[in-house]
Amino acid sequence: MIVFWTLAGLVTAMAGLLVLSLARRGADREQPVADTGAAELAELDRLKARGLLDEDAFVAARAEAGRRLLAGGPKDAAPTVGGRDRMLVLAGLVVAVAATLGLYFVIGSPGLPDQAYERRVDEWAESPETLDAEQIAAVLTRAAKREPENRTALTMLGAARFEAGDPIGAASAFRQALRLDENDATSWARLGESLVRASDGEVGVDAEAAFTRALSLDPDQLGARYFLGEAALTRGDVAKARELWGPLIAALDPADPRRVDLVTRLDAAA
Repeated sequence: MIVFWTLAGLVTAMAGLLVLSLARRGADREQPVADTGAAELAELDRLKARGLLDEDAFVAARAEAGRRLLAGGPKDAAPTVGGRDRMLVLAGLVVAVAATLGLYFVIGSPGLPDQAYERRVDEWAESPETLDAEQIAAVLTRAAKREPENRTALTMLGAARFEAGDPIGAASAFRQALRLDENDATSWARLGESLVRASDGEVGVDAEAAFTRALSLDPDQLGARYFLGEAALTRGDVAKARELWGPLIAALDPADPRRVDLVTRLDAAA
């Protein structure tokens, strides 16, 4: 709520500043004044000096031009905004803010304190079976902060962040877990998957290195085999892809669409 009122105050101040700036610009703008009558008198003087008008014609023409000049008078000045108008604008802004505040006190709950984030996390921790992935990640984030050497909490945090759509946060959690146990094949594989998702499906250098390490620790990491096969197929190395995907294809049921897809892609690339 504090953030809301701060933003509301800033918007109001900016609106007031804009109105006053435009009003000042209008007040300072001068209305151009036509001076055709004076120009006509000057032209008559030039014509007389060149001998093109005699004295009687000059006097008559000058008198007529003078009458037109006096009859026309000054143009109506453009409306401007003075100090009183600016005070009215400011007063209107103050009234608008006061009315908004009053409306909030009537229909809002100004006496209701904000629920602290930590309190919400406490409530989530009491009923984990009802939480979504983001809430689980919040609970595990706090647990990992309290126990930074708890590798299980870190791997669970990585999985929760991955499911919550935060692959970068997931990769960070898996890296922290691997600092505690660099021989955890599953965490290397999950780190690679997180990096792939963060790169919109591309198996980059870091992800490929993570999958390679996972497979060297545990040849049964089928997820690592899949992504390393993808990288090999992208480079046109069909033999390497077939070597990597062979155990994966053998582990899948013949009717599994994933197995069919892998076989089809290998045959098409051969």
